[in-house]
Amino acid sequence: MFLELHMLQNFAPSNLNRDDTGSPKDCEFGGYRRARISSQCIKRSIRTEFKKNGLVPVENQALRTKRLVSEVAGRLVLAGRDRDAAEIVVVNAIGGLGLSVVDDQKTQYLLFLGTQELERITEACQAHWDTLCTRSTSEEIGKKAKKAAKAVVPKEVADVLKAALDGGKAADLALFGRMLADLPEKNVNAACQVAHAISANRVQPEFDFYVAIDDLKPDDTAGADMIGTVEFNSACFYRYANVDLGELTKNLGGDLELTRATIEAFLRASITAIPTGKQNSMAAQNPPALVFAVVRERGLWSLANAFTKPVAPNRDRDLVQGSIAALDDHWGKMTRMFGEDGVLGVWVAALDGDGGLTHLKGNVVANVSTLIANVVAAVSTGQPSEAA
Repeated sequence: MFLELHMLQNFAPSNLNRDDTGSPKDCEFGGYRRARISSQCIKRSIRTEFKKNGLVPVENQALRTKRLVSEVAGRLVLAGRDRDAAEIVVVNAIGGLGLSVVDDQKTQYLLFLGTQELERITEACQAHWDTLCTRSTSEEIGKKAKKAAKAVVPKEVADVLKAALDGGKAADLALFGRMLADLPEKNVNAACQVAHAISANRVQPEFDFYVAIDDLKPDDTAGADMIGTVEFNSACFYRYANVDLGELTKNLGGDLELTRATIEAFLRASITAIPTGKQNSMAAQNPPALVFAVVRERGLWSLANAFTKPVAPNRDRDLVQGSIAALDDHWGKMTRMFGEDGVLGVWVAALDGDGGLTHLKGNVVANVSTLIANVVAAVSTGQPSEAA
């Protein structure tokens, strides 16, 4: 079973997701330049919503970090261990896993670990403290290649450490997956696919020229003390994501209740998540104008091709209304061509209610909360909810 989430979100002038030059990310689609927000940026925003709004319990969250040494060592210090000794133990434990710690006490690359995994690594360090707490071992691991460093820690201890890496029932880890290049058997296949958000409309870059004045400058001194430009745009974005519910349940250790809770958290976070780029100077806090969810047994449909021809406002409808109409029309064409076999439920929440909708008009619900409740019910039972 799969969940699909489609959204249309019109942002005021902003620079939500920048490239390496500081410009808003963009792409070419349908032969036209479009604004873009990367999938990585969107997933980061969703994970931030999990934490900020308490949508997922702390024990079911994950951390992406290079600072595993300081994090676990800090936990050991709270348990009464000496800080220097704790760092040696953690460095040795990480070496026993076949991972590397570089000179600044950070791992070679970012690790995505569930809170429960961190707790179990800490417990393993406590249980095997005497074995791991040898400075010579720590020094060897710092000098040797990964394979040699891995051999320094006894196999039985390494096995305990590896057993700790089971995903930890972390919702965000189960959704977005992880890759550990040195421990491929501990990789987690992502249950969720997130598309790059692209604008339904064509965009042209715009520039804000700004100046700043020194508050303590003498009154008789003219001129600015800082000048610069910031690139920005304004666009109505089409956002798409899907979740493989079977894979999600598997990643969460078969915990059906946690799977349902994760789906609800994912929906709420996806709808409210907004990237943070340049928000202090532009405040583009614009929620979606349309949220459209589908629960289906098989098959996945991105509706991005509704916008191969850029939407443009006219005297009869604005950009958002035109984008909604284009999405609705494309859904009608897709269902006419491929049918709706296997679709268990379709729900739409929109600012204008059923206004501007034709093919999806009968699927409109009162609000986002009702949409989420219907999706969770369908996920739980495998049948569409009768709630409206």
